[in-house]
Amino acid sequence: MPAARPPARPAAGRPSRAGLLLGALLLTAGCAAADGSADRARGGGPARELTAAELRAAAVTDADLGPGYTVTVMTPGHGETGSGGGRESADPPVCQPLLDAVSPVAAGGASAAPGPAVPYAETDLSVARAADPEGGVYGGLLGYRGDRAARLQAELEGLFGACASFVSTAPPPPSEKGRKEVRTRHRLSRNDTPTPGGADAVTGFTLTNESATAVLAQRAVLARVGPALVVFSTVGVGAEPAPEPDERIVGRQVARLRAAQRG
Repeated sequence: MPAARPPARPAAGRPSRAGLLLGALLLTAGCAAADGSADRARGGGPARELTAAELRAAAVTDADLGPGYTVTVMTPGHGETGSGGGRESADPPVCQPLLDAVSPVAAGGASAAPGPAVPYAETDLSVARAADPEGGVYGGLLGYRGDRAARLQAELEGLFGACASFVSTAPPPPSEKGRKEVRTRHRLSRNDTPTPGGADAVTGFTLTNESATAVLAQRAVLARVGPALVVFSTVGVGAEPAPEPDERIVGRQVARLRAAQRG
């Protein structure tokens, strides 16, 4: 999603890149200490790591959510569209992962994540709501080994200060080589988000892409459930703010994933 051309609000059911903002936010993972007390407090020791097939089977369903919801589970990366332009560069560089999260160029392998930050299994999904036919909630379930999920979430918390406000520079698409590079301002903010039952921790945030013509806002809720991470996000364009991801969707997904880990 290049800075110069924020997309229209996605239609319901249109797949978004897994985790949307999440994937690249987590690329900054380093050596932050993770506290497993939340997992231990829930009893039974560490939650079971699911296989790729089990993780996919743990995705929330229409029946879990009830009338008015339609869930589409998809292969990670399906439906992405590239801009044809080059990769955006962040200033300061520490914020580069934030751009990689929303840049189709990165999805093509230009900025592959370090091995430990890549989930061993991933399932993407989108949820359409009859009450909001033009909107959609997009999500990803990501499985990690050991305590990696906890460490990655701890690292995410460190970005709110360093990347509260930063800029990016993007080259024009190949068809517009005569144009100058585009500079865009971005803002990252934390949202107060209640912890759903069954989750070990939750982080809510919004990332904006503020070009000269429009503002694209992406709002996300990230929940850690044992060795897995769940993220749901929404999009707002222009004066329309990104709505808070539906608590029913987030809560039911967390509960379903927790149950699968205990099974």
